[in-house]
Amino acid sequence: MGFIAFLKTQSIVHLLIGFVFVVSGLIINFIQLCTLVLWPINKQFYRRVNCRLAYSLWSQLVMLLEWWSGTECTLFSDEATVNTFGKEHVIIILNHNFEIDFLCGWTMTERFGVLGSSKVLAKKELLYVPLIGWTWYFLEIVFCKRKWEEDRDTVIAGLKRLADYPEYMWFLLYCEGTRFTETKHRISMEVAESKGLPKLKYHLLPRTKGFTTAVQCLRGTVSAVYDVTLNFRGNKNPSLLGILYGKKYEADMCVRRFPLEDIPQDEKEAANWLHKLYQEKDALQEMYNQEGKFPGQQFKPRRRPWTLLNFLFWATVLLSPLFMFGFGVFASGSPLLILAFLGFVGAASFGVRRLIGVTEIEKGSSYGNQEFKKKE
Repeated sequence: MGFIAFLKTQSIVHLLIGFVFVVSGLIINFIQLCTLVLWPINKQFYRRVNCRLAYSLWSQLVMLLEWWSGTECTLFSDEATVNTFGKEHVIIILNHNFEIDFLCGWTMTERFGVLGSSKVLAKKELLYVPLIGWTWYFLEIVFCKRKWEEDRDTVIAGLKRLADYPEYMWFLLYCEGTRFTETKHRISMEVAESKGLPKLKYHLLPRTKGFTTAVQCLRGTVSAVYDVTLNFRGNKNPSLLGILYGKKYEADMCVRRFPLEDIPQDEKEAANWLHKLYQEKDALQEMYNQEGKFPGQQFKPRRRPWTLLNFLFWATVLLSPLFMFGFGVFASGSPLLILAFLGFVGAASFGVRRLIGVTEIEKGSSYGNQEFKKKE
């Protein structure tokens, strides 16, 4: 094991990375709060500023994937589709099987220049998660309780507000509603059988309301739907904790582009289109498991240096005073100060671990275990 590889396994290094992320995030959130005064003056300028502030935070996580762990992401698509990346508003449909599926999506948005302006239909619980939810609030992320009767008006209003967004955005939809687990899959397929729908092997039954509403509200803004099917070589099941320990993974993403005009405007027909899409996604996963690759031409977009440079900037700004302060505490010889400093370190470590826990599948929501049994 080399020295760099050794460093990647050390808890103190993870704590320092977490410290930079958390403190820089709080600083960014405070700046975002201050930018609210811009909204009534120049809404579009407010949005552009917040896209760049969000980039400064999210790119630190992308840096961990690209530079720290060295994880590689390969696209399987066609040249015409790849040439549209970062040049249009789109809806992204991504399978929700892995703890870091969002991070693989983010690394692609970063490489094509739309990380800061990327959007998602997110569960409302995330709004109250420090850094993540707070940053998303200023980005006009659409939150939902995943109860359509309560969400309808909120979701429609949130989507319509994005109609004049000034920067190209990729709007992510997890149509399955929750991460894949065997229990949720079993219940989901019981629902599929009761509705006379074909069963899926690798996905949960998609929930159609969010998709059909997004397509309806964003017509005229969004040009296409990108269907993204993600898997990892070697049957790996990566985690954010594994990324933090420097484990390298190889992600493969099959991307298909569907012009929005090809998607039916009728809600029922659009829902059927989505069900058919997930049957195709299931077939793609079956092909991947058998052949070890997706169909299509392979592309490996180059990682850009900005994520690394951004992290080094924040690390320089924040770790220098931290080291000086820590040295002063231990040099003082005061047991009270030393214990207080160690207590702060312990609390910070706990906080970082809790943030990582948000992505863990076993700590995910119970949504899907019972909700699939209710009529959509």
